[in-house]
Amino acid sequence: MKKLVIVGCGHLAEIVADAVVSGLLAEYDLVGVYSRTASKADRIVTKMQQHGKPCVACATLEDLLALKPDYLVESASPAAMKALALPTLKNGTSIVTLSIGALADTAFYQEVMETAKAHGTRVYIASGATGGFDVLRTATLMGNASARFFNEKGQAALRRSSVYDPSMETEKRVVFSGTAREAIGVFPTGLNVSVAASLASVGPENMQVIMQSTPGFRGDTQRVEIENDQVHAVIDVYSATAEIAGWSVVSTLINIVSPIVF
Repeated sequence: MKKLVIVGCGHLAEIVADAVVSGLLAEYDLVGVYSRTASKADRIVTKMQQHGKPCVACATLEDLLALKPDYLVESASPAAMKALALPTLKNGTSIVTLSIGALADTAFYQEVMETAKAHGTRVYIASGATGGFDVLRTATLMGNASARFFNEKGQAALRRSSVYDPSMETEKRVVFSGTAREAIGVFPTGLNVSVAASLASVGPENMQVIMQSTPGFRGDTQRVEIENDQVHAVIDVYSATAEIAGWSVVSTLINIVSPIVF
């Protein structure tokens, strides 16, 4: 059995915990969780214990890593990913991350790669609310590729962001245009998927990103487009909620231990 821990105990983490309880992640034991909000961590621990699965809520990352897990699921934030990545990899623990925005920092990205290689560990980038990483990587390897990313949100999702103004309540408009690296600076949690798509293809500096605000729109549309001399691919994903991100972690964990890898 592989020992699994989780950092960040919101709804997406509960999807992973439910997958362990249901037997969908039968090759993993969820042994510990860590969250800044103790009640959220306690809720997952209680759920596991109710199904006869020992699990502890840890007060610090150090306590969590002391459990010597094989894998750590990060579903907290890019800031959390930056804080935990290096000590986790040095601990001999591989990471499945949803906060890919942290890796838009080139120096940090290089340090993560070097640390993982030195300690025989890996960072698995969950697809979140987008997809087609295999096509993106393949088309980029073929050479001469360009890539674009489009995101559509409702104005309600942007009311607390720096780009919001009242006209968005009635007008459809482009609220951001720039690179994936610039995008994650403006939207630290809202455009992680654009960084994931860029890392699978042309890089955060070369992936062009547009975000559109549409009055009354619910959910998210993520569209990735890549083109070279021989291939033109468009990956278009609409998600009504963020649940697909949690399930993408479950899919990644299944892939890690599967004899057949997609």
